[in-house]
Amino acid sequence: MAAAARCFGPEREAEPVKEARVVGSELVDTYTVYIIQVTVGSHEWTVKHRYSDFYDLHEKLVAERKIDKNLLPPKKIIGKNSRSLVEKREKDLEIYLQTLLATFPGVAPSVLAHFLHFHFYEINGITAALAEELFEKGEQLLGAGEVFAIGPLQLYAVTEQLQQGKPTCASGDAKTDLGHILDFTCRLKYLKVSGTEGPFGTSNIQEQLLPFDLSIFKSLHQVEISHCGARHIRGLVASKPTLATMSVRYSATSMKEVLVPEASEFDEWEPEGTALEGPVTAVIPTWQALTTLDLSHNSISNIDESVKLIPKIEFLDLSHNGVPVVDNLQHLYNLVHLDLSYNKLSSLEGVHTKLGNIKTLNLAGNLLESLSGLHKLYSLVNLDLRDNRIEQMEEVKSIGSLPCLEHVALLNNPLSIIPDYRTKVLAQFGERASEVCLDNMATTEKELDTVEVLKAIQKAKEVKSKLNNPEKKIGEDSRLSAASCVRPSGSPPSVAPTSASLPQPILSNQGILGDE
Repeated sequence: MAAAARCFGPEREAEPVKEARVVGSELVDTYTVYIIQVTVGSHEWTVKHRYSDFYDLHEKLVAERKIDKNLLPPKKIIGKNSRSLVEKREKDLEIYLQTLLATFPGVAPSVLAHFLHFHFYEINGITAALAEELFEKGEQLLGAGEVFAIGPLQLYAVTEQLQQGKPTCASGDAKTDLGHILDFTCRLKYLKVSGTEGPFGTSNIQEQLLPFDLSIFKSLHQVEISHCGARHIRGLVASKPTLATMSVRYSATSMKEVLVPEASEFDEWEPEGTALEGPVTAVIPTWQALTTLDLSHNSISNIDESVKLIPKIEFLDLSHNGVPVVDNLQHLYNLVHLDLSYNKLSSLEGVHTKLGNIKTLNLAGNLLESLSGLHKLYSLVNLDLRDNRIEQMEEVKSIGSLPCLEHVALLNNPLSIIPDYRTKVLAQFGERASEVCLDNMATTEKELDTVEVLKAIQKAKEVKSKLNNPEKKIGEDSRLSAASCVRPSGSPPSVAPTSASLPQPILSNQGILGDE
């Protein structure tokens, strides 16, 4: 894939050699289909046609381009599917196609380009087809405000065309002028770039390895990118002033690849507006309009310092990655929704210092055994803890006192198989048990009654524990005695007020006899 991995730059290779070889045939019903392997530079793909397709192509080329009528091998009525005839025809049809490609070495006639599927796989054919589509439907798409879907191969073709320095209308057909693409992309607001897993179509082209430039898009508000190579994408930073929502999935190995692609050129960098300390070789503008960022389903292994470039982010999705630690998020003062589900988190210690204003937190599918780091997330409303390793009901106390928490999910943890799991969890929320929705199920009246019983039992246990703790009682009696001895001279001894709501000290028989 040498051609696919070429770097951006002003110097381009010469026009790649085009070849078409008939590599075989197959019998379909009552006719023979010829298998054509087309090669352009390092890209190759397969096309299948029966003889009648060749005949139709030839008729059009004779009428439009005045090629030799006798160039195509003649029809055969008798024995047309015999092995000997088919083998001879394979050779003759290959010579025919090679002659046509030699006759039109630059931009192939549209009828020949479509016959060889240039509009799917070859740079000139792809851009011509896209330009014609936008010539006919571009204004309608822009007016409707719809998301425009395009593939990495198409963007690669446009990028290559622009950097080859050719006329924007090399074919001579005004409908295929590259200007139609540039006019459309300059005004487009909603873009979706979706690649393929594995080879594209019948070709050897790996779309995730193709470099392309998005700087032709000047007004993007939303962009979705999937199955592309983030390290091969350039020009997205041109949309920083307008881009509010960005999704990059199945494409990145780090956050920096997406947020600071230009940082690879510098040893040290800081976001624009930062008070600079020490040597800095670059000051990089922030994504000043970006409020929603989806980086799920990538291979990101840490939350790096590039988050400083998204200071206005409100919704951040980092699910289905390999993040082991919550870090650097203290820079995101506006963050209210965070999805870290299905990562490698095993500890939440100190997480409240990173997520001060968080309202929705998804931590499902991690390696968590303890919830001790969540006890100070006072703004938290929604918390998903499914599919973790939480065993002890005691851990739920860490979130039981959070004043705003309304939705909690704890299914598929070891503690979720404990008898009366729901009521025991709800009891940890005390007076707020009725306000909590556990595992997407509202709390029932029956559960609330059981919670009240559990609370009463717990309170009784606490009272009994105090009464049965002699060391604690002796300490309290000593403090009371000391307090009664320290009083102003001449003043009468004070009597401690009693309270019906508090347990009174119990005097032992020995104490009573001693007074006598």
